[in-house]
Amino acid sequence: MLTPELKQKPAAIGFREFVAMMALMQSLVALSIDAMLPALTEIGKELGASQANDSQLIVSFLFLGLAFGQGIYGPLSDTTGRKPSLYLGFALFLAGGLLSLFSTDLKVMLAGRFLQGLGLSAPRCIIVAIVRDQYEGPEMARVMSFVMTIFIFVPAIAPTLGQGILVVAHWRAIFAALIACGIFTLVWLAARLPETLPLERRIPFSLSRIKNAIQEVCSHRVSIGYTISLGLISSAFLGYLSSAQQIFQKQYELGTLFPLYFAILALCIGGASFANGRLVMRFGMQALSRWSKRISTVLSLLFFLYVLSVGGLPPLWTLMAYLMAILFCFGIMYGNLNAMAMEPLGHIAGVGAAVMGALSTLISVPCGILIGLSYNGTVIPVISGFTVSGILIVFVMHWIESAPQKSAIESDFSE
Repeated sequence: MLTPELKQKPAAIGFREFVAMMALMQSLVALSIDAMLPALTEIGKELGASQANDSQLIVSFLFLGLAFGQGIYGPLSDTTGRKPSLYLGFALFLAGGLLSLFSTDLKVMLAGRFLQGLGLSAPRCIIVAIVRDQYEGPEMARVMSFVMTIFIFVPAIAPTLGQGILVVAHWRAIFAALIACGIFTLVWLAARLPETLPLERRIPFSLSRIKNAIQEVCSHRVSIGYTISLGLISSAFLGYLSSAQQIFQKQYELGTLFPLYFAILALCIGGASFANGRLVMRFGMQALSRWSKRISTVLSLLFFLYVLSVGGLPPLWTLMAYLMAILFCFGIMYGNLNAMAMEPLGHIAGVGAAVMGALSTLISVPCGILIGLSYNGTVIPVISGFTVSGILIVFVMHWIESAPQKSAIESDFSE
């Protein structure tokens, strides 16, 4: 049960409402992605996609917008405050939703999806800054874990919602539902969330300040190292996400049961985030991340070898067992890596969150697109993505922890 016991700079609204609002804003990203999955093939056919894998771009272009947008909203929120930047993001999201709703070919659809991603990068980036405005260290990790716990139920049910809409209406109704959800969230945000960045802490907008902040983030081993690790995790996850509909609905012929299997896997991430919220205060961020990294990498290597031995077509139950374990490990790592990357950046939380989000997304999008477009009727590309990203994360986190002089976050939470 969520308890309002984190008393460090409490929000004016209640703790539960604060977490719920942050989770809903974060969930718009997942809803905009996962509600589309059952409709990808239908959308691609109607809008003239030349190849089956081209429909994956409807997912990937939203991530591309997320990557570019986060570099804008972080510095903007440091100057104008968090809420005005969120208002701009929601305006772009709603405009992109309308463009997608009325699209007549794939290019217009992709333009709308990019615009949606550009808008959604505001809450995706600024939520981290808002939480960092009020909490730090393990407390921030705990809040982010609770946000992720609630957020993860959206991808668990979003494909079912999308499938349900397809049963009674055209796929365009999915975009109408997204627009309605965006309007509801915007009204709740405007009415209830206080501004978390007071006037005395705002920083005038300047390109030199942004340049200096980027240099600071990129030169800090802890921040850049964990940001790269987040990008590697996200690249493997995006590859899986882009291919999930084809793998489950076509390769394993699950049809309308696809949302159920997708929900089971999504709940593994949610369960991990909730468990992390309970465990992080006891064991620390680094220890939990370290063990999750080790387990996921070893499992990926072993399962990759097994998948090769069966020609890329493992029994469904083995694939599900593997993905449940891997996504649970990712759920443990995600909130902790975010918090550890942001820990040294409290004095530049807005631009720090922007740089961190933009860099991690710019790493994940091309790699995730490559994994997704490599889908060849087997699970080899997806499992390869998890395996390679796991190995690279091992090296990156070893590089972070082998710094000659440990930063405060590393010394406070080392084993």
